[in-house]
Amino acid sequence: MSVKRCAWANPANPLYLAYHDHEWGVACHDEKRLFEMLNLEGAQAGLSWETILNKRENYRLAFDDWDAEKIARYDAAKVAELLGNAGIVRNRLKIAATITNAQAYLRLCEESGGLDAYLWAHVAGVPIRNQGERIIKTELSDRISKDLAKRGFKFVGSTIIYAYMQAIGMVQDHADDCDWK
Repeated sequence: MSVKRCAWANPANPLYLAYHDHEWGVACHDEKRLFEMLNLEGAQAGLSWETILNKRENYRLAFDDWDAEKIARYDAAKVAELLGNAGIVRNRLKIAATITNAQAYLRLCEESGGLDAYLWAHVAGVPIRNQGERIIKTELSDRISKDLAKRGFKFVGSTIIYAYMQAIGMVQDHADDCDWK
């Protein structure tokens, strides 16, 4: 019996298949992973998700296992080190955004209890189920994007936020014929 997956899941890449089968569209409430995915989705801007997925472990090492307290204190020497790290996307704006996002995230934790409480309140704790249509942004992703930007987050445009919502399971967009829907 053949397994049916969403068309975007590259069957030649085991990381991609594992991501599709075990993470994408699965409701996530883990703060560290929510912070990681927000930054990885931003790092993807202009690139393929496969590129970022293939570098994911390098990102975890380079960014102190997504410890926001450490990242928020990165200095010029650490930025220079990151810019020299071929294991991640060496884009000065994206690296700076990750540091800024760590600072904004820590404020959000104080104000709203963190990304889990903040994000899932937008859907009353219940994932949105779409009917397999190709959506790149919605009124909700627009609203969250604008609010996160007001809070100081970077690389959080509406399309990035919609992809993030899919990745963390706020939105369930598996294709209708996918065995994981």
